[in-house]
Amino acid sequence: MKTRALTVGGLPLGGGAPVSVQSMTNTDTRDVAATLAQIKALAAAGCDIVRVSVYDEACVKAVRPLVDGSPVPLVADIHFDHRLAIGAMENGIAKLRINPGNIGGEANVKKVADAARAHHVPIRIGVNCGSLEKDILAKYGAPTAQGMVESALRHAKMLEDQHFGDIVLSLKSSDVRLTVEAYRLAASKCDYPLHVGVTEAGLPGSGNIKSAIGIGALLLDGIGDTVRVSLTGSPIPEAQAAIDILKAIGLRGGARFVSCPTCGRTRIDVAAVAKAVEEEFKNLDRDVTIAVMGCVVNGPGEARDADIALCGGDGCGALYIHGQYVRKLTGDLTRAFIDAVREWAHEL
Repeated sequence: MKTRALTVGGLPLGGGAPVSVQSMTNTDTRDVAATLAQIKALAAAGCDIVRVSVYDEACVKAVRPLVDGSPVPLVADIHFDHRLAIGAMENGIAKLRINPGNIGGEANVKKVADAARAHHVPIRIGVNCGSLEKDILAKYGAPTAQGMVESALRHAKMLEDQHFGDIVLSLKSSDVRLTVEAYRLAASKCDYPLHVGVTEAGLPGSGNIKSAIGIGALLLDGIGDTVRVSLTGSPIPEAQAAIDILKAIGLRGGARFVSCPTCGRTRIDVAAVAKAVEEEFKNLDRDVTIAVMGCVVNGPGEARDADIALCGGDGCGALYIHGQYVRKLTGDLTRAFIDAVREWAHEL
């Protein structure tokens, strides 16, 4: 789906640009040192954009040092008070997350739209199924995809009426099916870039699964310009989870890892080798596939598709590079394979 092209602090968004990864700090925004440390940690983990809560004037004052110290564009998450939005923009924020219908009428919407236009700041309208307007809930009887899209487009029209069109939409639910239905419907009705995610997905583990299903289904449909995996607790794992989703469907480069589930034929510790190899090369900045396979049934076939692979034998292994058998590995297979991968990667 081709959406309109925007920029967030110089980062292209929509219009066919690569899908970006977002997360959100959970520190007290007024604590600049703690918040900036988390922003930098999120950026190091792979985030392209980081959102911070701006909920009072002290937060607005913190925006400038946060922007100045951040390695990535920052988004201000604002509710109800248009003055906080304007202050955040004046202090250098790259993007807003605000619902125009919640900031006190047309006059305030105009003030925010005028400031956003002057500062070249796009606005994300975030609709959650748990906060739909009363008339929409009454119309549909419950949160529905139709109601969520109607709400989002209603808010967007308030900005469009002020001749402001640098708009991003999100339509999130903790229900995976409802989330997917809402985004698909929105994609059929508008060309706004879409920020995709399953909100309140839960703890790491089950939350990753819900996010992967919802976000992955949409990205495979060509829907989604930026993503967030919403997990309870530290936001740092959200970045890796999002990157893993993008890698799994070929939308983000870097090392990809393949390993077999093992069976009774296995004679090497596939799990231990695979875990060590993935930990060693998880930050390898090369678009390559590394495989660890347990036996001769599927091993050679997977090796042909991998860039470098270990195929297990009886206490030993066979090294394949670009589908060709190279040599037998013996002894400490973990060390031997890691050394082989390192040597091969150095020669790339």
